[in-house]
Amino acid sequence: MTSTTDPEIASQVEALIPQFQLTRLLNSDQAGRRISLLGSISSQPALLLAERAAFDTSPSTLSSFPTSLRNIKNLGANDIYSWFLANSNPNPTSSDDDQSPPDFKLNLIYPCTQKHINKYESQGLRIVTETPDIYAKYVRPYMQRQREKGTLTWVFNIIQGRTEQEDVMYRESGHHGFLLLPDLNWDRKTLGSLHLLGLVERRDIWSVRDLKKGNVEWLRHMREKMVEATVGLYPEVERDQVKLYVHYQPTYYHFHIHIVHVSLEAGSTQATGKALGLENIMSQLETMAGGEEAGMHDASLTYHLGERSELWEKVYLPLKEGREVEVDEF
Repeated sequence: MTSTTDPEIASQVEALIPQFQLTRLLNSDQAGRRISLLGSISSQPALLLAERAAFDTSPSTLSSFPTSLRNIKNLGANDIYSWFLANSNPNPTSSDDDQSPPDFKLNLIYPCTQKHINKYESQGLRIVTETPDIYAKYVRPYMQRQREKGTLTWVFNIIQGRTEQEDVMYRESGHHGFLLLPDLNWDRKTLGSLHLLGLVERRDIWSVRDLKKGNVEWLRHMREKMVEATVGLYPEVERDQVKLYVHYQPTYYHFHIHIVHVSLEAGSTQATGKALGLENIMSQLETMAGGEEAGMHDASLTYHLGERSELWEKVYLPLKEGREVEVDEF
């Protein structure tokens, strides 16, 4: 970015940065990507607000990005998913033994599928309303097909004790059991961006749509145990700093709960149209008319979809255009 400041003034203010003397950290947000520092320059109070610059997306830079990384440390691996910490290395003469704190959190999906590509590619969003009829006729069969493709292998690996057992922080076994582990997007150290995942052991609940009035006590028990385990593992975090929600549509069709620090910045994954608060779900279930079999399958849910998602392309776009939904092509 080219500066529009007078060169003489620019030189003067640039010289101030190295003179900054730190007093204390005021704030660290977005998983440590932005910091606010209190300090002084020439005995006068000063604030220094720092944010990591945007990635250089030129082809030449991106092509050399993987080979420029140093001190790559694996945090975990399960099926096609693995995640790492690493250092950037703008200076090619720097040593691989450099102990600088990692400045990259990496996720690797290998081999990936077209569905993964569509999920992460930049795309427009659409708001859709899923009625009970649309859910029963189209979305439920779509969920069934995705589960049959084996996309839940990594989840079942964890539940059955094959992988990531060193990461399991808390577990209750049985039909109503669940386990707690770090979300793969958390760096496992920044408490302000704390993000844990609660996986249920039972396999009959694929998403929030399968929750019924009779599940409320189970949900309440899980919520209590998850919050209790979280504050026990991280004493610096208090109960009223923990937020629980589920996604709809979720990334994968096995019921799971996200447990995050309340100060974690609400990006697209916590936005309206994606996240449903667990407490609100329980309240909605409790106030539904009918017996214990009444549930979320009876409700209309509004959420957003990417234009490259299969649900948009195969269900909602045909419905919008008045075309037949080809369920056999799911």
